Amino acid sequence: MTKLKGILLTEGMHGMISQVEGLAKALDLEFIHEKIELNNFWKLIPPRFTPIRNYVFKNNIKKDFNIVISCGRKSVIPSIFLKRKYKNQIMNIHIQDPKVSLDNFDLIVAPEHDGLEGQNVLKSKGAIHYLRNNELKENENYLKSKINKKKVVALIVGGPNKYYDYKRTSITELLLLINEIIHINNYQLIFIPSMRTPQKVIDIANETFDKNQIIISDVDKKAYLSSLKLAEHIIVTCDSTSMISEAAMTGKPIYVAQMPTIKKNYRFQKFFELFRSLNIIRDLPKDLMLDSWNYEKLNETDRISRYIKDKLKDYDFS
Repeated sequence: MTKLKGILLTEGMHGMISQVEGLAKALDLEFIHEKIELNNFWKLIPPRFTPIRNYVFKNNIKKDFNIVISCGRKSVIPSIFLKRKYKNQIMNIHIQDPKVSLDNFDLIVAPEHDGLEGQNVLKSKGAIHYLRNNELKENENYLKSKINKKKVVALIVGGPNKYYDYKRTSITELLLLINEIIHINNYQLIFIPSMRTPQKVIDIANETFDKNQIIISDVDKKAYLSSLKLAEHIIVTCDSTSMISEAAMTGKPIYVAQMPTIKKNYRFQKFFELFRSLNIIRDLPKDLMLDSWNYEKLNETDRISRYIKDKLKDYDFS
């Protein structure tokens, strides 16, 4: 049977790519990525006030797909435009709250902590993502030769957003705390930056941690996968629900490194509450001692994809 084809629409950020690609892989699609670029004026206008016209976006998208999977504000209008143009010849799926009528999409995949309700809404615990256990195993040896201690902790670092601004004082304080933790517990650290991590944070990490620690200075997917496989404990900065969700597929204890907020972060707080209730995360310990605990590995991407595969039976893509 010929595989269905997908087109993945995002703004090119890691968290978005992880989600659309993860779903596409779970649906066993042949897919291509399309980084959406809006024309200047429309970059400033919320989707609900934007016309559904192709002059809104720069991309010239030609029909060679059965399923559109979109994520992020910029991808909302192109997804709706393609659905209106091709109607039931395609299925369009949007990940996260599109901030427009949900009727514009065949399906919406939204995290439970968003509180989105609708007949076509599929709720996930945390963010869906592209990580698979076999990928972690395949990349385990990538950093293994650098390990010289029995116990490893991975520090996965995000970057500033509208809730957390990554001030130098906050980052320095956080990394000094983690430095204390790894030495008291006799752990070796693997520092993993993301696409959003400012260079100043990597510089502070190099200043803070000694030469026995592994500091990855560039975005390196293999290092990221290897660190998740090698680590006994995982620390993730509080600004990324996507990376916390990705870490949760390992079943390993996850500590969330909380930082001062610059505005009310209700969505984040609901996410943290949910993951605490599932026994997945804890805040960094005040006594500096790392604990171990178990929880059921999170595999929301496969669960959501099984439902979508069943819905695909109702479509005739021939």
